[in-house]
Amino acid sequence: MQQIEFFFEFASTYSYLSVMRIESLLRDSKIQILWKPFLLGPIFKKQGWNDSPFNLFPAKGKYMWKDLQRRAKKYGIPFSIPSQFPRNGLLASRITIANLEKSWISTFIRETFQANFAKDLDIANPEVLRSILIGIGLDADPILENSGKQEVKDLLRKQTEKAFELGIFGAPSFIIGNELFWGDDRLKDAILELKRNLQ
Repeated sequence: MQQIEFFFEFASTYSYLSVMRIESLLRDSKIQILWKPFLLGPIFKKQGWNDSPFNLFPAKGKYMWKDLQRRAKKYGIPFSIPSQFPRNGLLASRITIANLEKSWISTFIRETFQANFAKDLDIANPEVLRSILIGIGLDADPILENSGKQEVKDLLRKQTEKAFELGIFGAPSFIIGNELFWGDDRLKDAILELKRNLQ
């Protein structure tokens, strides 16, 4: 089975668009999504940035919000500019990386992104994530407790380091074999590359 490695960040605006589209784009295909949560903060620091480039460069940030509104409307994805940006996705990333094999993980990922970018909820707040977990029918307490274990923290740190080693500098990013595709607008290109390999 062909696989697409999907590196995403819960604070990333364009990751939101890709998360909300990727499963429908791959429906009826033989392509498996490998969800790869990681943290952009350490990667930005390696580039000399202490904040999102959309905050560091106001003109770029202003354009990004307008672009997000246009693209979300085009795709039929609910979107609201969050009152805080970027929000801390650390806990959500730890929950995700600790439960990648669970059948509910893609639902949790989508619901968490929607909480941030459609409902303007603080996904850094454990109670927001607890509500999401309960809402999808899960026992939230053990999942939240497990996310604080050192082994889970190490998994996320190593995945972020791997992203940097792969040349990833932003999110979303898609890895097809040894090829990097960056940005929501390259999602279809990445899928097309995989489908060519299936022929």
